[in-house]
This record gives sequence, C-alpha cells and structure tokens, in this order.
Amino acid sequence: MKPCSNSSGAASCSDTAVTAFQERLLDWYGRLGRGDLPWRNPASPYRVWVSEIMLQQTRVATAIPYFQRFVTRFPDIRSLAEADGDEVMRHWAGLGYYARARNLHHTARLVCERHGARLPDDPDTLVALPGIGRSTAGAILAIAHNRRAAILDGNVKRVLARRHGIEEWPGLSSVNRELWELSEKHAPHERAADYTQAIMDLGATLCTVRRPRCGECPVSEGCAARQIGRTEAIPAPRPATVQPVRCCHFLILLDRDGRCYLERNPPQGLWGGLWCFPRFGDEAALRAACLARGIDMDTLVFAPARRHTFSHFHLDYVPVTAGVSGPPGCVAETDSGTWFHPGASGATAVPAPIARLLAELTEPSTLEKCA
Repeated sequence: MKPCSNSSGAASCSDTAVTAFQERLLDWYGRLGRGDLPWRNPASPYRVWVSEIMLQQTRVATAIPYFQRFVTRFPDIRSLAEADGDEVMRHWAGLGYYARARNLHHTARLVCERHGARLPDDPDTLVALPGIGRSTAGAILAIAHNRRAAILDGNVKRVLARRHGIEEWPGLSSVNRELWELSEKHAPHERAADYTQAIMDLGATLCTVRRPRCGECPVSEGCAARQIGRTEAIPAPRPATVQPVRCCHFLILLDRDGRCYLERNPPQGLWGGLWCFPRFGDEAALRAACLARGIDMDTLVFAPARRHTFSHFHLDYVPVTAGVSGPPGCVAETDSGTWFHPGASGATAVPAPIARLLAELTEPSTLEKCA
C-alpha cells in the first residue's frame, strides 16, 4: 500500500500538492466552515480539551448543549477540579462513555496539583494525562495554541483515506500508522488552528460516511476514492461482529411516600459512579434479594423487557416494581444507597435508561408499556 504514489491514482504527497490541499481547504473553511461552534469562541485550551473529550463517540449536535451546560457550571480547570464527583457525573449523564467524565475530573485535579491549573503545552506531557491521547493533544496544541500538530479523529481519517486511496479499515495498526504519517505531512506551519478545524469540518459536513457531497468538496480534485468511484466504500468499515447480549433485572422499590431506592455503582464497570436501581443478573437473584429484605413477593410487577445498546454489547433489562411495606424508607440507607423522589432525580447522576424509568414513575401506568 503506497498512498503517496500516483501509480494507483492516489493523491500526490509532494509539497506542491499538499500546499494546494491546505490552501483550498482553508479558503473553503473561511467561507463555509463552522466557526460558530461554542468551543471555538473562545478556543481556550480548557474549552478545546472538554469539547474534544465530549466529541469522542458523540455527534456535534448532541454535544453542544452538554458542552454549554458543562462550561457554564465548570468554566475553568480549577472549578472542575474542586467540584464533587457526583456533580461532574450529573452534568455528563446522558452522554455515555462515562470513563471520559471520570478522566476529565481526575485530569483537572492533576493539572491543578502539578501544572498550576494550566493545561501543559507540551505534547508528551499532555498525552501522559488520563484520557488525553495523541489526537486530543494535537487538537489542543493546534486549535488553542495555533501550533503545528497532527490530529487523527474519525473525520480526518476518512478524509485522508479517501484522498489517498487507503481502502483498509483504519482500525488496523498498519493503516492507522500510515494515516498518522499523512496527517503529519498535511499539517501546516501557519494557520494551524484554522486548518485543524477545517479538516474536521470537511469530514463532518461534506466527506461524510454515507452520501458524501463530493460536488461541494473544495479538495475533490485529486481524490483517489472519487477517481475510482469508490467514495462510499473507502475506507472499509469495521469488520462486522455479532454484539453479545447481557441481561439483568432492575428492582424499583417504592415506599409509601412514593420515593424510590437508588444505589451508586462502583467507580469502575458498567455506568461506573452513577446511581441506578438495584441490578440483578436474573429473576432468581432478584427474588432472593426481595426475600432477604422482607419485601412482599405479591407486590412485584414485571414490566416488558427493554434494550439499551452500548458500543460493544446490548443490555436487555426487565424493570420490576415492588411496593415496600412499613414506614417510609424501611429499606435502610447505606453508603451506596439512598431514597429519592423520582421527580427530583435530576439532582443526581443517572444513566439514560434509569432516567427514563424515573420519568415514567411520575406516571406509573406507563411503566408497564414497552419502551
């Protein structure tokens, strides 16, 4: 595979060709780029960092309101570092991939301890911080400091793979290595911030996974994928795999005051650090727990199973409600469990499926309907 050779129709990597690519891309960005995205106004190192972490596995339209709420509450590294972990997770709840939020919080504290509450501007030091990889570090340096630095997010991978006719899946180590070399080659010495934002915008708005708008692309000339009529096939997608299915039951305990019982998950693992209903691997385990807690088995109501899909598996879960006899809150609170009024659950961090169930508890009849 030799992407910089013209023998297979691939784009040239000559200095002249790379300069032309940069100029056309920057001209397009100046006229039609998304310069109004909130993390670009202003593009401080902190704001760029937060946005880059949010945009991992998250679309721009989804990330924008979360970003705005997050930086309103935590406007700088020190405010994030000093915040309670529960509050950080609450502002992240719904975005998924919660290790990102835990790493943000941890890194903010490390930066305050070691770097005077300022993100380092050295790439090696940045990459050594939790949750900051090579591409995120490059984005911080390029966008916030206008320094020449390569990035390689999903959009940039797609643009470079199509331009240079690299057909294999970018997840292969050899392909990833080659794409990094191309990204380094194309990164300009001047206007690094604009270029970095421009190539990301190109992938997000024109050079999309499906139905790319090649007729509007400012750098379509010389694009190898377009020349051979394989734009949508390049790069190859991740090899298809059958996602495993995990199953569980959620026990929704309701006391006489209408409160429900939530437990905090351990820091690591599924929904780490978030609040959830008690979770059991199967119905037998749930019934055993109910017997141990003195819960009347006749009060159990099994709702239809639902599915929540993660990146690498499906979770099929059954909501099971149970009325708790005795005084309000008769199931004892612990360090990891407490009682909440469903309508006030927004004050704590819960994953999306739990948030939906809590919302339904304000209209109990809806809980028995399939999501």
